[in-house]
This record gives sequence, structure tokens and C-alpha cells, in this order.
Amino acid sequence: MKFNGNGNREAITLFIGDVIFWVIALWLTLLVRYGDVPGKDIFESHILPFCIIFVVWTVIFFISNLYSRQTILSRSRLPSIIFNAQVVNSVIAVLFFYFIPYFTITPKVNLFIDLVFSFLLVLFWRIYAVNYFLQGKKVFAVILGDGKEIDDIKRIITENPRTRMRVEHFPLTEDSLKIIQKKSPDIVILNLRSEEVKRFSMLLHSFLFSHITFVSIHDIYESIFGRVALSHLDDNWFLENINAHYQFVYSWVKRGMDIVISLILGILSLFIYPFVYIAIRLEDKGPFFITQERIGEGGHLITITKFRSMTGGDVGNEVLKSKQNVTRVGSFLRRTRIDELPQLWNVLKGDLSLIGPRPELPALREHYKKEIPYYDLRHLIRPGLSGWAQIYHDNHPHHERDVEATKEKLSYDFYYIKNRGIITDFKIALKTLRTLFSRSGA
Repeated sequence: MKFNGNGNREAITLFIGDVIFWVIALWLTLLVRYGDVPGKDIFESHILPFCIIFVVWTVIFFISNLYSRQTILSRSRLPSIIFNAQVVNSVIAVLFFYFIPYFTITPKVNLFIDLVFSFLLVLFWRIYAVNYFLQGKKVFAVILGDGKEIDDIKRIITENPRTRMRVEHFPLTEDSLKIIQKKSPDIVILNLRSEEVKRFSMLLHSFLFSHITFVSIHDIYESIFGRVALSHLDDNWFLENINAHYQFVYSWVKRGMDIVISLILGILSLFIYPFVYIAIRLEDKGPFFITQERIGEGGHLITITKFRSMTGGDVGNEVLKSKQNVTRVGSFLRRTRIDELPQLWNVLKGDLSLIGPRPELPALREHYKKEIPYYDLRHLIRPGLSGWAQIYHDNHPHHERDVEATKEKLSYDFYYIKNRGIITDFKIALKTLRTLFSRSGA
């Protein structure tokens, strides 16, 4: 990917920062490992072979597009991109130090400590610290076309000074393209899959000779808002982004973590059961548990168990509204998410995952399948106790029929399905814990 002057400055700054933080990570590794400030001899014995590794890591970062402008702008994807690159870097480093005797370091545990520090420091550098070194001339961006997504992006970029971007907006016409070519922007943001773009493809191709970078409006939208633009969805989108993103190793790791964590938390949570039982029985003498049918992976029915928080079972009726009322104890259980603790056994069984789109009521699923295109494809993966939509979507429909709110929620679900991975799941888990401790998730 070629850049103009400002793009080169960004890439060079990122490269220098990466190397500096790799060196800092090595120094911290030696400090932690030996409990003392590393001396010159021990530092040099490590830094020389690591310099070779740093060169290889830079190549991997380059191959991963971590120096391209698209990735620089896509801040929300940085953790997963860096994590995947560091996995490759880790394998290379292990092979290098374990199988080339000349570069053997002792003890080899230093390598694994360094890999952890390297990931954390580079992530900090890329997301936060780099902003202080790239202040100055802003990137000149031109947005082409019309639509709600374009208006939203233009508003966010204009209102947020941290984007380091100056934006102009033009309709996609031949006259506009001639004006834009004379302005020579750094990047052009547009819907690369629209029929209008195909009509002007020859004129747009001429922009490439000016080293202008083209960025998909939908990539920018996802990066800024953390959700998919529903106007972008078509049959091809799912073929390109869902099947291709399925990761065999990730699925096995995710299931293993589900089993271990749900078993540990499930056993620990048993100590809370007597107190919940007493509180529920004292209030209205009703049942302790309730069971509900929900939609699981592949659209199959599953049965989940919860502590009862309402005057009865919330299963929905003919108008898809609950006839039950939340009890006083139930309000506390919901606010603290204690009512969902029995679902840990659903996770252990395999009906649920710890992280994934929330399972839907069957009645609501049948309604939304008719009202919302591609709605049922959210059931391609196993539902979860907490998900991307639960921590970022503010307008939850709460099991009442609300097509517009559900459309918005679906855009977050599809974003997760497309971008799911270990880092994304870890981020959701941390945000969920923060919500629980702040009691803001009721």
C-alpha cells in the first residue's frame, strides 16, 4: 500500500514506536525475571538475538497491514489484528530460539514473559500513545456518496478532534470526481460495492496514480460504531464474512474455556443458592427456578434455567408482551445478574457459551424472521450469557416486540459474528465484569 507524505509519516512513526516498545518489553522481562535492573552484559546477550526477531516481527506486522492506513483508521480492530500477528510472531520466536543453538537464551521462560509484555505494550502504543506523536497535519479525507451511514460517519469525524482527520463530503458524480482529483486527498471513503462506483470505475482508477488510498465506507463505519451497517448486508456479505471467518482452533479453545470457567463458577455459585431461595420464598412463596425455551445454535430449541425474578414465567404471549411483573427480589437479582447464575450449567452442557449473542424467545424469532432480513442468521453460532450487543447496544427491546430496536441490536450481533475471536471475547468479558460491579447493566 502506497501513501503520500502524511501516510508515510504515520507508518514510520508506528514502526519506530513498535521497535521501541519491543525493546522496553525485553528490558521489563529481564527486570521481572531477575528482580533487579538488568546489567549491560545480560541485556546485550538478549538484545542482539532479539534484534533479528524484531526484523522478522516487523515483516509480519507489515504483512498483517499494521502499517496501512486502513488498519491505522480501524482502531476497534487493532487488538485482534495485533493479537493474531503476535501469535505468528510467538511461533517464529519459539522456533528461532529453540532450534538455532547459536542464539539460545537461558532461561527460555524469558521469551514467554517478553511475548506477553510485547503484546500489551504495542497494544497500548497503537491505541493510546501514538496519538501524541501524530498530532499536527490532519489526514485529508473525502467522503463520496449519500446515505445515513455516511452522515453518521461525517458527524463523528467532524465532532471528534482525536480522529486527526479533515473531511469534505461530495456526491458521487463525474463533476465531483474531477474536483476531488485536483484536491488530491489522502484517502477517499466510499461504498466500494455500489453500482454507482462501478459506473465511475475508470475515473476512480486514475486516482491510484496520485497514491490516494481508498477505504470502504462500511469498514470505517464498523470501526467507529462497533456494528455492521445493515444497508451493507446482502447474500454475498455473509458468504464473504461469516464462513471465511470461522476458526477451528478458536472454536475448540472457546469451548474449553466455557467448560472450565462455567464449572468453576457454577460450583462457587452454589453457595449463593440458599440465600436466593430464602429471599424468593419469603416474598411470594413461588417456585425457585423457571425454565424457558430459547433459540440455540443452528435455530434449534434449547431450555435454559434461571432464578425466578417475576411473578411467573416470562414466555411471551400472543402480542409478544409479558403478562408477568418483576418482583422486588427479582429486581435485585436482575440488576446484579444473579438470576442468570443457573445458566452456567447450560454453558457446561453446551447449549450456551459464556460469550455470544443472547438467545431469543421462539415467538419473537418467528416474528422477526418475517420483519427483518437475515435475522435468523444470528443463530449461526452458539448464543451466550453476555455478548457484544449487551455491552454496546443501549436500546434493548427486553423481550417485547420492537422491530427497530432489534434491527439495531442485530447490527451488533453480526459485527460480533464477523469479528469474533479470543481478544473480542476477552474484551466482552472484561466489560461485562465492569458492568456487574458498577450495577449499571440492569
